[in-house]
Amino acid sequence: MDTKLRKYSRSMLAKVIAFVIVIVCFTSSVTIFLNLMGLHNGKLVIAFEDSYYLGNEYMSISSEVMGNLRYLEEYKSEEYILSGKTLSNDEIANKEDTLFREFEFSSKGYNPNLSQEENKKIFKEVSADKIAQVRENLIKEALNNYNASLRSLEKYQGLMYYAKSDETELTNSSNKGKEYFQSFPAYMIFDASNREVFPKEVNQNPNYYRITSDVSELGYQDVVYIAFTESFLNPKITQWKADKESMTHSLYQLTGLLSLLALAFIYLLWVIGLKPQKDQGVELNTIDRIYNDFKMGLCLLLIALWATIMALLNRGMISELTFPITLLIATIGLILVLSLVKNLKTRTFMKQTFIYSVFHKLNQFIKDIYNSGSVGVKVVLIVVGYPVAVAITFFMFPVTLGVAAWIALKKVKEFNAIKEGVTQVRDGDIRHQVTISGEGEFAKLAADINSITDGLHNAVGNEIKSERLKTELITNVSHDIRTPLTSIITYVDLLKGEKDPVKVEKYIEIIDRKSQHLKVLTEDLFEATKASSGSIPVNYERIDIASLITQGLGELGDKIEERHLDFKLSQPTEKVFINVDGRLMWRATENLLSNVFKYALEGSRVYIDIIDLGTEVKLIIKNISAYELNISPDELMERFIRGDEARNSQGSGLGLSIAKSLIEIQKGSFDIEIDGDLFKAVILVNKAES
Repeated sequence: MDTKLRKYSRSMLAKVIAFVIVIVCFTSSVTIFLNLMGLHNGKLVIAFEDSYYLGNEYMSISSEVMGNLRYLEEYKSEEYILSGKTLSNDEIANKEDTLFREFEFSSKGYNPNLSQEENKKIFKEVSADKIAQVRENLIKEALNNYNASLRSLEKYQGLMYYAKSDETELTNSSNKGKEYFQSFPAYMIFDASNREVFPKEVNQNPNYYRITSDVSELGYQDVVYIAFTESFLNPKITQWKADKESMTHSLYQLTGLLSLLALAFIYLLWVIGLKPQKDQGVELNTIDRIYNDFKMGLCLLLIALWATIMALLNRGMISELTFPITLLIATIGLILVLSLVKNLKTRTFMKQTFIYSVFHKLNQFIKDIYNSGSVGVKVVLIVVGYPVAVAITFFMFPVTLGVAAWIALKKVKEFNAIKEGVTQVRDGDIRHQVTISGEGEFAKLAADINSITDGLHNAVGNEIKSERLKTELITNVSHDIRTPLTSIITYVDLLKGEKDPVKVEKYIEIIDRKSQHLKVLTEDLFEATKASSGSIPVNYERIDIASLITQGLGELGDKIEERHLDFKLSQPTEKVFINVDGRLMWRATENLLSNVFKYALEGSRVYIDIIDLGTEVKLIIKNISAYELNISPDELMERFIRGDEARNSQGSGLGLSIAKSLIEIQKGSFDIEIDGDLFKAVILVNKAES
């Protein structure tokens, strides 16, 4: 079912139908919209007006009539205007100030060395004619406005009005009574004590404030009566109803067309480029391979062309050509838009532009030469290539200049970072790292400097550690050797003068024990020095690690029983063989077991795990320490360091160091871990081949 639906929804026929629907709906919508804008001068709001009296037209006529009446009341009559009584001193003064400013900036009669008052006297003498003309011009202007207001009132056939202010009366009716004006189907009665309009719904008109603002300053005895006859109102109401019906019908059509347009366009965006038989992939054609920036430019050109043609058609009132011209341009535009959408689906929108293609090829060409040449070639390439790039991209020179400035600033910052880094390293900050991203010459130089600082830091660290170890070695060796040696000397002195055979035997026993301890210390020191130097020969052989551990535990049974330790050995079901020197491997393991006997908590368990990792074998020895392990693993690995800081045990402190050296010369690794009182030694060696 899904396959059939996909087949039909993505078929060429479905796409063509959707394309036609989009074009026809779009063209029809544009045509209807242009017609609506032409009707009533684009006043679409008439479709939402509930009645003629609540509309813009009625209120516009009423406001215009009221404004003209108020204007005529102010200017009273032609004789009143000609007498100059309508002129105000401020109005005349403003005009004279304008003439004086012209005199100040353009007349030779103006003397900057004189005061403002003196220059004004000169101005009035020189410009007496112009000043007199100002009064006449203002009177003419007022007279023209007065006559224009009269003509505006006379153009409304069916308008009745009466206005009275002081002794001035304006009317076109022989009957001036309020009841007479109230007999008409629509009227407005305004006086000092009463404001009455009919129909009452006029009060709800959102533009009613335009009327009330004109009558807000009526005097106590001022009145304004306005009425409209049926012969005036009926044609306008009839025309308003026809226009409303036409406008509403057109809006319904426009809404339906736009809804269908949106659905068809969304569907077209979804299926465009998809093949009926394939789930993935977008099919491209010849138009899709045109550069996208060319297609976008052509779309903008089509929009400008359509707007120009529509402006010319509207001027010539040839609206019949709107539909075919819009249809043709919209068809071409939709094809281009859908092509852009297919490029977006394939994620090739930017790559399919002419600008990207030019810059990509140019960048690739320069990059190939840049990467294949020396620093000198790269510098020459930049010096020669940049002017060429500017010449090619002259139409976007600011962008090219900005990119060049950005790259130059970036390289300067990289150079300054390297210079500052070298200065800090020179001043002793050998931990400083120069951070530069990328793969350029500066990045490579920074990486080399960082390698030098890393090596220098490691060398200094090793040297410091070596010096510290040497100091500790001397201190610890002196302490550990001096203690048994002092005991031997002391008891030898006691033995010289002692006659009691029992005490002599006891002194000799102590001397023997101390000398054996001294022998162990010197042998361990020699072995540790030899192991760390790597001078011990290694004879690799195939060893069963489980047998090695089991045999060793058997030989150390007495010590195990003495410490009451419980050893738990965990090993794979099959034998595991390692590639090591059996003698050295046992020596390292024996050191670790000796460490267990010396420092493990008496009566605790010791776990030995053998883990097969495939190419390597891991040996883990874990025990609970009898002493508090308040020391780090790194410090515990150093020579002459013991788990008991009081140094009460009889060890040399070289066991772990010797074990680590012996494992490492067999190409393995040795590490220790401390978790509370849990001590863990981890040995990793190569597994022997089958």
